[in-house]
Amino acid sequence: MTYDDYLDGKPAIVTAALTGGVHGKEAHPDLPETPAEIAAAAAACEEAGASVLHLHARRDNGERAFSTERFQEVADAVREATDDAVLQHSTGGTAAPDALRHEPLRTDPAPEMASLDMGPLNRYDRLTSENTRELVSSLHAEMKDRGIKPELEVFNDGHLNESLAILDDLGDPPYLNFLFGGGTTSPPHPRNLMNRVEALPEGVEFNVIGFGPHQLPMTTQSLLLGGHVRVGLEDNRYYEKGELATNGQLVARAARIAEELGRPVATPEQTRELLGLRGR
Repeated sequence: MTYDDYLDGKPAIVTAALTGGVHGKEAHPDLPETPAEIAAAAAACEEAGASVLHLHARRDNGERAFSTERFQEVADAVREATDDAVLQHSTGGTAAPDALRHEPLRTDPAPEMASLDMGPLNRYDRLTSENTRELVSSLHAEMKDRGIKPELEVFNDGHLNESLAILDDLGDPPYLNFLFGGGTTSPPHPRNLMNRVEALPEGVEFNVIGFGPHQLPMTTQSLLLGGHVRVGLEDNRYYEKGELATNGQLVARAARIAEELGRPVATPEQTRELLGLRGR
């Protein structure tokens, strides 16, 4: 993906990250947690222009769930509530046993996509994900076995090195997700995104996340560079300073900006063609 792709009007994929696995209703009273709430948010995001739905599961008490059974409940509810959007399950996790990290991949049917964290990271004061190479390799192997497209989560330059090292083992096109924010995530600066894009080999597709107030500027820059975008309450709770957002509002804004910049918003069918997905 390059600036030429932007000039050519290549469709832009909008991913909606609906709920995440860290903050809950104490941070946003309308954050979706139950399967029904997540499904309703998914339907609103698909209507607003999202073609990929990034899914986490929660327990009844609001804490993050990894079990296949809970992901199955969420996935079934989302499929029932949406028309054709791509389901992407999260395999990321903080302080979770490695075996549990595989469970979101084992729903029936398997998700078309899944996230794959590419190395260690710190979240907040006491949350750490080790993401050893052994775990990353085992998750990737199961994704290949089940026909699941991995989205490589690149939180920093070290993760980019790890991603570039396995490109030959990925289906075409490789899909990398660049994250910008605090902690062990890359500093959110336009120059840093430019450097990332310039380091990519030809034929690699990329997506961009900006946490909190960095969501809007970083995703807009991605559109100008021919990349794709992820928005939603997992990454950012506010529409503007002091005003809580809904998932649908954040997707609608991203879709509007893409269209105004000359990037048509990708339909689910176009997204599957762009990323080489197997179909819902």
